[in-house]
Amino acid sequence: MAVISDSVKKNVNIDTESKEQPVNNKSIVYETKDLNLWYGEDHALKNINLSIQQNEVTAIIGPSGCGKSTFIKTLNRMVELIPVVRISGDIRYRENSILNKSYKVEDLRTKVGMVFQKPNPFPKSIYDNVAYGPRIHGIKNKKILDEIVERSLRGAAIWDEVKDRLKENAYGLSGGQQQRLCIARCLAIEPDVILMDEPTSALDPISTLKVEELIQDLKKEYSIIIVTHNMQQAARISDKTAFFLNGEVVEFDLTDKIFSNPNDKRTEDYITGRFG
Repeated sequence: MAVISDSVKKNVNIDTESKEQPVNNKSIVYETKDLNLWYGEDHALKNINLSIQQNEVTAIIGPSGCGKSTFIKTLNRMVELIPVVRISGDIRYRENSILNKSYKVEDLRTKVGMVFQKPNPFPKSIYDNVAYGPRIHGIKNKKILDEIVERSLRGAAIWDEVKDRLKENAYGLSGGQQQRLCIARCLAIEPDVILMDEPTSALDPISTLKVEELIQDLKKEYSIIIVTHNMQQAARISDKTAFFLNGEVVEFDLTDKIFSNPNDKRTEDYITGRFG
């Protein structure tokens, strides 16, 4: 396998010397074992074996239709909402099999938050968007809700922009602000893991940069799994990268390794733009 040229590394904005290596003794948050998924007769995920570690950003990359979004939606069992879906293998969150019928999906989604491709605030005030989850979980005390809302908006790096307009409808925010509001709404339930499915694809470059900076800050407290078509983004923000192709994991390794010296030629061909 030839080492990818310096010009290619430059094109994906990767600095192979400045990134820290992930700590090897971090605990495993998610582990999939021989995970297979079918949409009817379509075999969408094939023998997926991945371990996701705590306080890391794990990027899932690959061309359209390769199984990226399907995979991330198995991690909070959202994919089960599709009637024709069939799954085999195992998915373990904190060593518990989430496919076990005794594992309540409500408990899982309390621990595993989700941010979608397009901002999807509720048609409510900024305050009520963030307070929605805590209220669902039984928190009614106004003082406690105020504290949660402020803490969550600060955590999503949007407090200073909205603190004087909390009673205004969230639809009045810009697209980038709406996405950070959705991240704040996710933080309000104090999740352990945050799943992000193309969270910046609908945003302008400035808003994208703010969300990327936010992701880097959030990984100090959360484990983040992000699906992205943007390889430059994966190179900038992730600790590890999994390359999916035709429903399979072709390669999973440190992001620096994936982008500078991948083991599989298909990975090299994809990140150098030969297909995808």
